[in-house]
Amino acid sequence: MPGAGKSPWTGLGTRPDNCCRTPAMTDFFMPCCTKKIDSRLGWLALLIFWAGAVFADGINLEKAEARLTPDGYVLSANFEIKLPPQVEDALRHNVTLYFVSELSLHRTRWYWPDSDIFVQQKTSKLSFNSLTRQFRISSGGGLYQSFATLPEALHLLGRQSTPPIDTALLGHSGDGYFSRLVKKGSRVGAKASMRLDIDQLPKPLQINAMTNDQWSVSSAEFHWEIKTEAPAETGRP
Repeated sequence: MPGAGKSPWTGLGTRPDNCCRTPAMTDFFMPCCTKKIDSRLGWLALLIFWAGAVFADGINLEKAEARLTPDGYVLSANFEIKLPPQVEDALRHNVTLYFVSELSLHRTRWYWPDSDIFVQQKTSKLSFNSLTRQFRISSGGGLYQSFATLPEALHLLGRQSTPPIDTALLGHSGDGYFSRLVKKGSRVGAKASMRLDIDQLPKPLQINAMTNDQWSVSSAEFHWEIKTEAPAETGRP
């Protein structure tokens, strides 16, 4: 019967006795009949690793942007936040979580230390109201915003931006010879990062957080260069 007894591994390198074709560059250390199996299983392992990295708990930067508006440059970053089980459990037991985001511009020179042009550090509070069963976010002591689900709250929490930054701060002109000399030949870069501030947790939890990887919730610091003559610069990790 056609197809009867067909191996589920068909296509992963099983061939007749003449399976050896023209050697590839990697054939110098692989038997030709097992090369395809090994390489495809390697790709499978890579895909599994990639999927695990994408859906891992923590904070991942999805997009960072410097957008030129009529009032100046606006920095923005989109973070994907997934709380580890222990952190989410603490939140649902009325522990307020404090997240610190940082968006900044700096001037980079090969002959001089980097200097900050603009730095914004913003603390946002995420809490859970056990009476209303809603999650709440507040930033900078402002009004609370309420959400029915945790993913909705984390989605908004991950959207961070700055007020417009005066374009004159990014230029090469300045008052005095030394200021112009320092700015000449320099480049403008931006940074974006976000983290859970364990220093603002209740004291008993702080001790646990310092020794428990589940409480290490932070993004990598992402850097990208801004070409000030362009209308916008977008960075992706």
